[in-house]
Amino acid sequence: MDLKSVLSLVEVENVEYVDFRIVDLLGRQHHVTIPAYAVDEDTFTNGVAFDGSSLIGYKGIEESDMVALPDPSSAFLDPFVEAKTLNIVCNIYNPDGTPYARDPRGIALKAEAYLEQLGIATSAYFGPESEFFLFDHVRYASGPTGSFFHIDSEEAYWNTGKEGKNLGYKVANKGGYFPVQPTDSQADIRNEMCSLLTQAGLKVERHHHEVATAGQGEINFRFDTLTRTADNLLLFKYIVRNVAAKHGKTATFMPKPIVGDNGSGMHVHQSLFQGDTPLFYEKGGYANLSEMALHYIGGILYHAPALIALTNPSTNSFKRLVPGYEAPVNLVFSKGNRSAAVRIPVAAVTPKASRIEFRTPDSTANPYLAFAAMLMAGLDGIKRKLDPRELGYGPLDKNIYDLSPAEKTDIKSAPGSLSEALTALENDSDFLLEGDVFIREVIDAWIERKRSEIQQVERTVNPKEYELYYDL
Repeated sequence: MDLKSVLSLVEVENVEYVDFRIVDLLGRQHHVTIPAYAVDEDTFTNGVAFDGSSLIGYKGIEESDMVALPDPSSAFLDPFVEAKTLNIVCNIYNPDGTPYARDPRGIALKAEAYLEQLGIATSAYFGPESEFFLFDHVRYASGPTGSFFHIDSEEAYWNTGKEGKNLGYKVANKGGYFPVQPTDSQADIRNEMCSLLTQAGLKVERHHHEVATAGQGEINFRFDTLTRTADNLLLFKYIVRNVAAKHGKTATFMPKPIVGDNGSGMHVHQSLFQGDTPLFYEKGGYANLSEMALHYIGGILYHAPALIALTNPSTNSFKRLVPGYEAPVNLVFSKGNRSAAVRIPVAAVTPKASRIEFRTPDSTANPYLAFAAMLMAGLDGIKRKLDPRELGYGPLDKNIYDLSPAEKTDIKSAPGSLSEALTALENDSDFLLEGDVFIREVIDAWIERKRSEIQQVERTVNPKEYELYYDL
């Protein structure tokens, strides 16, 4: 959709408000709403002013004036606001008209421009599988006199003995893949989410209940170019959360909200194209992959410890990244093997669908930064011809979790904590700086923020510590 189409839509649909959206360093969206009668071509040329000092990772109060410049191609009608509202994603600019170097969306756009500049491909396509939970109730608190969290779901296995009206049909621990109704109690809600996603312009491919109990679900939407997919992922989370709220439920994309059951990941499918020609396919190669694809994998796995600081950027991420829960902590690649960090899908794959799947990430990532970083790692692998076979990253076509300790000796592992991942990023970030895609200031700000989060978690007294140590 171009500018003229947007202004025409406002008129034809009798839009009352236009909602302009930006994203902070961590990946949370923010918005400012303007009456439609005050929005014209000048709004798209001059942008919307806002205070950058009030957003995480932006500017200090002494230089806080910033401009949100709307991207008309991102416009969609908001299905949740009573007054008809058009939502538009914006890029961030300085008052002098230059792009703001810390803008996450701007970084994603620079990564795509760098790809074309190298002449390796014209497009990078990304397709995330973002899992989530729908709970009926959530309470949490953290303070000097106590800390706790409590969640509940009508379909959770722990409610089999719940008093009052109880119809059974609970989802067993790790038993949620993928039963029919009435055990799957949320099919209608996911249908509604899919309908609204389609209305907003996303191409939904399928949805289903996921492995965990207590309302874990997954909705897959069609891949797109890097920045557009990041836009779509934020739109996806917006629609999932608001439909859940409409039904009296709450949605979370936390990687590990339940102890002892599967967590929520965000497997990211990736491929490169030259025009309409897929560059990752070569008939007869390993899993029908081209040498370029293998080098891309080499870059992903070589830089994985640093990447994980951006793709799994929460302390909670590392409660999911443990062996035994289909969490890919092993830095190897394999065809059709879900225990590997990089999986090569082989079922019903055409040349144009030839792709690699990085299974480690989760949805606490800022998608603009995470996708841009993955592309930069893959491009570094292509430029340096990093062969994952020579570097000891496989292929390993076995269930890695069933290997003996001796067989696992040479398998490299993902960092065991956010702190380890941040240290890896400190030591390996030059590949992100190529083409001025990322700047050192952004990486330093990210590391500083995340170390602050680690410190907050480590200094908070945990209820488990009372269980372990109170009577010693």
